[in-house]
Formats: sequence, structure tokens, C-alpha cells
Amino acid sequence: MSNLYDTDVVEWSERQAQLLRGMAARQPSNEQPDWENIIEEVESVGQSQVEVVESLLTNVLLHDLKALAWPEARDVPSWEGEARLFRRQARRKLTPSMRGKINVAELFSDAVEGLPTRMYDQAPADLPAAIPNAGPADLDDALADREDPARQV
Repeated sequence: MSNLYDTDVVEWSERQAQLLRGMAARQPSNEQPDWENIIEEVESVGQSQVEVVESLLTNVLLHDLKALAWPEARDVPSWEGEARLFRRQARRKLTPSMRGKINVAELFSDAVEGLPTRMYDQAPADLPAAIPNAGPADLDDALADREDPARQV
């Protein structure tokens, strides 16, 4: 089980919480550990790792969108480099059990909301007409390296 902790802390935390629930149900009624909060803390270990990957992916999408919205900006190479770095970090932290927990469409929507309304005294260039649907098709698409991040989201 400790090997699972090293390879997929999300799945480990879910299994540990399930085991603790079973143990708590079998405990005698005299003084007991604070099972409810212990279980929640174990579960939060895995959830915090999911949130790290979600944050990295939101930053990927935001940087890609900025490069698309302000394609002539001097910061485009920096945004592209940061998006590559965030993608790499997200791929490194992603575990198999996280795949069903990450909603890429929701993260894309968050990134769209995070776009500045103006930058360098300019409004953003025309983004794809159906911007809510213009994001990555799925998690693998969001994690894939881009040849030209300024032209793709």
C-alpha cells in the first residue's frame, strides 16, 4: 500500500479513507479517535494533489489564451514558455486516478474568465467565436505540447 502512496496519492487517500470508515464503524463506544476528521484529512491529501494539477492546467490555458488574444505582444514567447512549463509540471503530477476528476471544460472556462479585458492598452484580438467550446477536447489535449501555442488553445 505504501507503494501506492508514492505512485498515486489520490487513489491511496481514497482507499485509506474507506479503510478508516470501516474501522470506525467497528469501534466500541468508549473514547474513540476523531474518526470523522481523521478520514477527512486523509481524503484531503488526495484532493489537494488534484487541485495542484487543476491549477497548473488553468495556468496553461490562460497563458495559451493570452498568446492567442494578443499575438503581437512582446510577452508571447514568455507566455508560451510558461505554458510549456506548466504542462510539463501537470504531466509529472498527474496520476491515473485523477483523470476522472479533472473537468477540462470547467478549467477552460476559468481561464477565459481570467483573461484581462485589456493589455498594453489594447483589447484582446478576436478569439474563436464559440470561445466556451474552443478549448481542449479533453485532458490529453490540454496536456499535449503545442508547436505554436499562440495559435492553438
